[in-house]
Amino acid sequence: MTRDLAFLADCRTRLAFDLVANTWNPVVIWALKDGPRRPGDLRTHIGGISQKVLTEALRRLESNGLVERRAYGGSPPRVEYGLTALGRTLLAPIGAFGTWAHDHGDEVLAAQDRYTRDA
Repeated sequence: MTRDLAFLADCRTRLAFDLVANTWNPVVIWALKDGPRRPGDLRTHIGGISQKVLTEALRRLESNGLVERRAYGGSPPRVEYGLTALGRTLLAPIGAFGTWAHDHGDEVLAAQDRYTRDA
């Protein structure tokens, strides 16, 4: 494959971008970086995410092999979510993207303001 074809709809590069394109996927992955969490704790840690959206994100990440669901018996039963080895491989790219956002976020916001003002 040549570099010109690197972003075709069925390529692995697009697959990777699709995994992090959803707003909540990288947020949930980052929130799990220090170890497994119960859904309620995860929701509190993230903030601003509904239970429905968190459940959808966890299922999406689990279906892609990035998150593992662990159910424990007992009364009441307990569930935790943690990163798989594959999920942990996304921490460095997500961290790098976060660093870029921190370093350049003001520039992006200024550009958005200019665009809105000039439109």
